[in-house]
Amino acid sequence: MSVETDWLLGPNALEAQLDADPTRILEALVEDGKRSARVEALVARLRKLGIAVQSSPRAQLDKRVASDRHQGIAARWRLPEALDESDLVALVEKSATPALILVLDGVQDPHNLGACIRTAAAAGAMAVVVPKDRAVGLTPTVMRASAGMAARLPLVRVTNLARALERLKKAGVWVAGAAGEASDTVYQSDLKGPLAIVMGSEGDGLRELTRKTCDFLWKIPIAPGVESLNVSVAAGVFLFEAVRQRG
Repeated sequence: MSVETDWLLGPNALEAQLDADPTRILEALVEDGKRSARVEALVARLRKLGIAVQSSPRAQLDKRVASDRHQGIAARWRLPEALDESDLVALVEKSATPALILVLDGVQDPHNLGACIRTAAAAGAMAVVVPKDRAVGLTPTVMRASAGMAARLPLVRVTNLARALERLKKAGVWVAGAAGEASDTVYQSDLKGPLAIVMGSEGDGLRELTRKTCDFLWKIPIAPGVESLNVSVAAGVFLFEAVRQRG
């Protein structure tokens, strides 16, 4: 069975993966010349773990990792094995605290996905769920935008999002969707129990079947004449309202 690998770009992503699971890191590349203290510390840490570190000129490093946004260091790593809806239900059943899950219905911008993962990790969510089709997966851009949190927080990719939500409901998780036309605001709602928060795509919002699968629809009150919030900002409002209510 082939092993899927990709490049971790920059100190944040590399440091997060070292903290989470250094065994996935296969090799590292570092830019020749004067390096920052942080990069030097990472090089020392890699070598102590027995991970090969190769120095190369900037142009060669850019070409090897197909990016110039590595801040002088990059590492090739084995991507996490894909989790599915069965794994998600298992996470819920094993949790000692009420589940908090972020579900993204068709987010396609890797920067938005990365920002959502970072926000979900900060709020203590147990996973981020995305559909396999018409949505972005784990990429170097996502890793970078998540400040490395994509190495720590499970990303669950499901074939059928509505079915995955139904399975969560059977496992005792309430499903709440973010919708601007909802009558109740997130601040009027109870977010203390096991909860999956569903955010729609950047342009179209929640798909109809996803909307129908939700137990509740809640909105964020915003000033008149203002367009809807960026999905990562909206996710943060919902997630941290749950954090506030849970004390």
